[in-house]
Amino acid sequence: PKKRKSRERKLEASMIFRSSATVTTVMLSFLSPFRIATIHVGKRATLQSSWLSSTMVASAFTTSLNVDKGSVLHKLSDRMILQKQQHQMPPHVFSPKKMSTSSGTARWMSSTSQALRLSSTPAFRSAILSTRNVNLNLNPFRPSGTTVLRMSTSTSDLEAQIKAKGDEIRTLKESGAEKSAVAPYVKELLALKAQLEPAAPPPPKAAAKEDDNAESPDSDFICPRKENYSKWYNDLIRVADLAQTSPVRGCMVIKPWGMSLWDSIRTDLDARITSHGASNAYFPLLIPKSFLSKEAEHVEGFAKECAVVTHHRLKADPEGGGLIADPDAVLEDPLIIRPTSETMIWHMFKDWISSHRDLPLKINQWANVMRWELRTRPFLRTSEFLWQEGHTAHATSEGAVEDARAMLEQYAGLCEDMLSMPVVKGYKSPSERFAGAEETFTIEALMQNGWALQSGTSHFLGQSFGKAFDVKFQDRDGKMETVWGTSWGVSTRLIGALIMTHSDDAGLVLPPRVAPVQVVVVPIPAKKNDEEGKQKLDSALDDLVAGLKGVGLRVKVDDRDYMRNGAKYFEWERKGVPLRIELGPRDVKSGSCVFKYRAGIDSEKKQFVDLADVASTAERGLEDMQKNLFVAASERLQKGIRTGVAYKEMKELLENDTAGVYPGVGMFLVPWKCDEANEDKIKEECKATIRCYPLKENGAEIWKGQKCFYSGDDATHMALFGRAF
Repeated sequence: PKKRKSRERKLEASMIFRSSATVTTVMLSFLSPFRIATIHVGKRATLQSSWLSSTMVASAFTTSLNVDKGSVLHKLSDRMILQKQQHQMPPHVFSPKKMSTSSGTARWMSSTSQALRLSSTPAFRSAILSTRNVNLNLNPFRPSGTTVLRMSTSTSDLEAQIKAKGDEIRTLKESGAEKSAVAPYVKELLALKAQLEPAAPPPPKAAAKEDDNAESPDSDFICPRKENYSKWYNDLIRVADLAQTSPVRGCMVIKPWGMSLWDSIRTDLDARITSHGASNAYFPLLIPKSFLSKEAEHVEGFAKECAVVTHHRLKADPEGGGLIADPDAVLEDPLIIRPTSETMIWHMFKDWISSHRDLPLKINQWANVMRWELRTRPFLRTSEFLWQEGHTAHATSEGAVEDARAMLEQYAGLCEDMLSMPVVKGYKSPSERFAGAEETFTIEALMQNGWALQSGTSHFLGQSFGKAFDVKFQDRDGKMETVWGTSWGVSTRLIGALIMTHSDDAGLVLPPRVAPVQVVVVPIPAKKNDEEGKQKLDSALDDLVAGLKGVGLRVKVDDRDYMRNGAKYFEWERKGVPLRIELGPRDVKSGSCVFKYRAGIDSEKKQFVDLADVASTAERGLEDMQKNLFVAASERLQKGIRTGVAYKEMKELLENDTAGVYPGVGMFLVPWKCDEANEDKIKEECKATIRCYPLKENGAEIWKGQKCFYSGDDATHMALFGRAF
């Protein structure tokens, strides 16, 4: 406007700050010539870059500005400054507050021609030419498709402009623009492409869109569960230092804290497996393809997930392309990287079993397996994972079924007693059974977002593998009979289940029995010259730690002198250590110390405990925490299973139930007529699957007299439906 109080003018510009981890749009608002410019930041971003020297002059009608690696703007009197600073800018974290900008040199000009005016000085021209990736949209009234200013110093700059123009055209087409309106933009795009050298490679394909919520590997930010449960899970794994993606697609690196959790689970479970009567052994990682082909259902179930070794050596590429598979080293029988070991172990059982005296034979293996996955989640679904797999051979069908069900009870005990994670015990529908099994028993846990997680399985294999590998024994009457078999296993999925059962927005929450460190002691050092205070603190600390270890607790003293106590508290809270004890000179003098539990009743408060009672109080408090976590998870499981629900209601509830929703819908216990075709229809319509036929409800036959909630026919089972990881 020609008339405005205080000669107030307003300019809004969109600036993109780029760093290694984020691309953030920042709105800049410039008011009167006598006021400081302000920055309105929409999202938190980290700006860390080396800013080069350059100066540009913009017209009064400048509407948008896109500058690589950021710029600082300022306004002095009648001058608006746009300058890239000539020094290293330290990292800043912008917050949604107004910030004043720093100084610079350029002229704010009101021009009736609405044209870009550039200084004619050699210094200015030199500065402009040193600036890369600058795109100015200077005139809001310019004809559609007209370029006001374009600067390019390399092929990569042209490719960036080509991509930007292509995105612009795509947006116009998607908005339904007429061809005549799009044509000028297409002409510009062709002109940009013509500037590329004939020998230059074509522009690279657009990279997959980066997740707006992605965090730097060094970030300590945890997305709240209510905002995005899936991202919360990934963030927690990062900040708790449990695992990290690897250079091998679909595979993860389990870091020491995550591996120590698996070690705790393995130690407890190995004792249970030994008490079950199984012995540990180890079998080859590579399995001949011909072995996998012997059991028809088994090969069909795993064929699409197998990784295959076809050559036994490499050689240098004659054309200089690095290493290639030696064409003269093709294997006659390709090898499969084990997806599971039934075929290899039953091949060996043929040599080990000949008489009823050899039965039952129970073998367990701790190993890694490979099942090729397209979509992965750390711990829940990766191409390679760690597990244990048990394999048994029996003289009778009854003996094999009893073994499979007994091992299911061991798995349920592990989850409930050690992980404080309640489970539903049941058996799978025919379509969900393990490939080659006659019956699959399962334990299903409910995660905080209402999705189920299969946490362990035990399979009754019948005589399928005994017949496939010709494993026979002489019974007590001298007759040759085929053996009956089972297999059972749990994997590092249990770590994912543990995370999603108990953890919160502050980080990992670990039940004391599984925690690698149950108590972390943080000593608060005495003053520098207080030798007496230091000696008394050291003595009290030694006694405190000895007492805790004396009652069997796993203790760590965090005496790192390069880290503040607050940072230590923060770190151990993120890692889920159940109990933190603080001990300083004042505490020693008063004969007490400070207890802070990670979760449970009164976990928000600090407790003062006499030094003489530390061990007994900690032991009792950790046991209470273990029980409280189980009670809370059990209540959530009970509330998370809906009954008496019609199919239409279930479908509507599950319509928008994604993995990122918290707290989610939960599971549905309904009367059901076993029908694989209807089961497939439900999977297609609402992505829900039968998690299991619960043993408790089906053992009581409460389905009798009820109608299937889907078909209306007489029910044959009570089925537990739900979405699952």
